[in-house]
Amino acid sequence: MQKNDLVNLKIDALTLDGQGIGRLDGLAVFVPGTAPGDEVLARIVKTKKRYARARLESLEKISPDRQANDCPAYPQCGGCSLRHITYEAELKIKAEHVEDCFKRIGHIDIEPQPIRHGPELRYRNKAGYQLEAVGEGLKIGFYAKNSHRVADCRDCLLQPGSFEAIVNVFVEWIKKHEISIYKMKEHKGLLRHIYIRQAPRTGQIMVYPVINANQLPFADELIQALLKAEAKIKSIVLNINRQKTNIILGSKSLTLWGSDYISDSLCGLNFRISPQSFYQVNSKMAEVLYEKAAHYAGLTGQETVLDLYCGAGTIGLSMADKAKEIIGVESVPQAVEDAKINAEINNIQNAKFICADAAQAAERLKAEGTRPDVIILDPPRKGCAPELLKTVADLAPKRIVYVSCDPATLARDCAVLSELDYETLELTPVDMFPRTGHVETVALLSKLNTEHHLDIEIGEDELSEIDFSKEATYGEIKKYVLDKYGLKVSSLYIAQVKRKYGLIERENYNISKKENQRVPNCPEEKEKAIENALEYFGMI
Repeated sequence: MQKNDLVNLKIDALTLDGQGIGRLDGLAVFVPGTAPGDEVLARIVKTKKRYARARLESLEKISPDRQANDCPAYPQCGGCSLRHITYEAELKIKAEHVEDCFKRIGHIDIEPQPIRHGPELRYRNKAGYQLEAVGEGLKIGFYAKNSHRVADCRDCLLQPGSFEAIVNVFVEWIKKHEISIYKMKEHKGLLRHIYIRQAPRTGQIMVYPVINANQLPFADELIQALLKAEAKIKSIVLNINRQKTNIILGSKSLTLWGSDYISDSLCGLNFRISPQSFYQVNSKMAEVLYEKAAHYAGLTGQETVLDLYCGAGTIGLSMADKAKEIIGVESVPQAVEDAKINAEINNIQNAKFICADAAQAAERLKAEGTRPDVIILDPPRKGCAPELLKTVADLAPKRIVYVSCDPATLARDCAVLSELDYETLELTPVDMFPRTGHVETVALLSKLNTEHHLDIEIGEDELSEIDFSKEATYGEIKKYVLDKYGLKVSSLYIAQVKRKYGLIERENYNISKKENQRVPNCPEEKEKAIENALEYFGMI
């Protein structure tokens, strides 16, 4: 295979960054913009020992997973990577990716729960627009893939429609006053970014221009134009970033107009969002994620919960009514202040917040003798350092709930925790970022009782010699289900579930002798409750 060769390929897989994978003589060939099931003519653009890269020349056969492009900026814009396939196909690929990461990276054989998902359009509550001066023209949008070239996209289908009008105000202001656009390589120019946030429930909008200076020229004119264009703006904040960096926001913010923050509600609580507060970009799916995290935490009201990387406290505060105490740890001072205020706003008395590095705070709590029952981890994409995971394990919580935006680092860290006597029991993918190559995952890990826990293998011949006849009575099963779930179940339903698992059933002497008898099937809710009872009594 040589560069510029034309090859016929059948695409049988897709990476999350939108590259289809075909095989030629055993070699993987990556072709951007293709879908599993496509048959394509592709031109080789690069060859390596283990793989090759190619450019799509023509579609010879179209995959059923492929759909028409609905965004004029795709695929030039680097924001989305999967707009050329159906959302159903995207969800399948993401779920498979999570499972593959755990098997390949973590060496953990676990099947994820069904992926949770919501709306695929207009779900983001914030956007950081990039700017690029091109001759006499101006591009505003998002970086193209693997570059710092800006793909013009003022109305992104992932952002609220109201953002476009705000961006257009900036365009007119830039043109009228010849505002210089920041150039990273030269570290010159005034306007670096346009950052916009909107609280989905309240509709409140915060706008903050990011500049490479200490003052914003013609600020009053810009403010009046913004307020005229969008009535929901409640805050206009100037962010100053004079560092030679690709990080969007600087450390200093000045309120130009309105409030220092906007407000929103999440999981039945009210939250204050400041310019640098972390707040999940997809509020609807954040509620799904936090509900699953709370379910995994298994709180009864008696537990101390340590929430590491807590941000503005959203996860921990959403569980506060079910816990004895919440201890939040965050390294960003403004986020910690927001977390404290959010606790006060919601009249939550059992939460405290520490401004510190997660590892240092965990070590300090360990030295003080604090022993949390549940630890929540929600680190950045890079995951947790091994030292932090060791400290977390030394604190010996009964459960660890790990929220991650990168299944690869999550799988890696779960593998480390498995060496520290924590078993990954369950994980659920949550599609917080539809049409992009990202997927959130929440995992439940439980501490093994190493003093009383042994891993053993039993062969089939040994199983035949074990007496399983000592099992719970129907009455005991009925009582367990009623006490735990508040459900009344019949002997018939119990018999159906036992038969499903191959448990020996005697013939029911009460069975009707009529032909074509109608036998009700056990409802799904009661079936799961009975299965749980059978597990509890050691019958399955």
